[in-house]
Amino acid sequence: MNSRRRIATLAVLLGTLVLSFVLAPTAPSTPIGSKKAQLRAVQARLQTVYQQSDVAVEKYNQAIGQLGAVRHAIKQNKRQLKVAEYNLAVAYRQLATRAESIYKSRDVGVVDVLFASNSFDELVTQLDAMERLGNSDVDTVRSIAAYRQVIKDRRVKLDADKKAAAQLVQTAATQKAQILGLQNRLEQMTSGIRADIQRLQAQAAARARAAAAAAAAAAAQQSSSSGSSGGSSGGGGGGGGGGGPIVDPGGSGRSAVVSIAQRYLGVPYVYGGASPSGFDCSGLAMYCYAQIGIGLSHGATDQQRASTPVPISALQPGDLVFFGSASYSYHVGIYVGGGSMIHAPHTGAVVSYGSVSGAWIGGRF
Repeated sequence: MNSRRRIATLAVLLGTLVLSFVLAPTAPSTPIGSKKAQLRAVQARLQTVYQQSDVAVEKYNQAIGQLGAVRHAIKQNKRQLKVAEYNLAVAYRQLATRAESIYKSRDVGVVDVLFASNSFDELVTQLDAMERLGNSDVDTVRSIAAYRQVIKDRRVKLDADKKAAAQLVQTAATQKAQILGLQNRLEQMTSGIRADIQRLQAQAAARARAAAAAAAAAAAQQSSSSGSSGGSSGGGGGGGGGGGPIVDPGGSGRSAVVSIAQRYLGVPYVYGGASPSGFDCSGLAMYCYAQIGIGLSHGATDQQRASTPVPISALQPGDLVFFGSASYSYHVGIYVGGGSMIHAPHTGAVVSYGSVSGAWIGGRF
């Protein structure tokens, strides 16, 4: 009898060891562990790129605004330049008319003024008037020419500003395109890595179920060959290693737990987390059940073994749903009804609804 028990126990332990090896998702030496490490590195890079993207877009928007302001200033300056050119043309026409008038009336020279003056004081007055008249004409021409030169200089400067602003916009647009392109590539890479992780996890779960089933079958065969009818090991109320039928224990489950779990939809997955700042799968179940006064261990296998087994077909809202096998449960969710559960799926995800498809057993407290 002792020999048969040792053989059965060794078979179950072997299955547990195989299962633990296959499903160790955080070990860096496993494909899943390597993929998760790669995902963390890409996500860290992506967070940096998100910040760079915000900066690049902001610089681009500023450059567009600056270009618009420069263009408006150039438009205003062109209008002022046209006014100045018109005023200059008018002044030129006035000067031409005056010159023509002087020519027709006979130019008055200094000698004429000298002989026409009746006194020295009159002579001084006449000469002074001539000087003021000439200076006024010259000053008018000079002031208009100077004003035109100022406007011209301003136009040249604004044209230069326009080119500089356009170059700034082009540079900012190039930077924005490069950052957004990198962001898009990293997001695609993130999606691809997550898909790889899910695929590897599904393959690992399938191998684990096969290994656990083989270990349980070996234990059952060893027990039956000796004529024994029992031999359950390590089940702790979780369905037994003998693979016997699970009977509906009755009861209504813990429906209040569903309402509690719904409060935490959207909370991020955190490995080892058991609080509203972050949950892993068993941490979520433990935290929600604690709200109704039931203390659970932080581990899916321990929670399954401490519960009363419930067939998947007989689940009630608030029951726990376990994935894995009688030897090892690697994931747990809170049943809500209609084939759905609330769970904390994996790193990079949040607390959300999921399907109970693939679950091997339920648990009721």
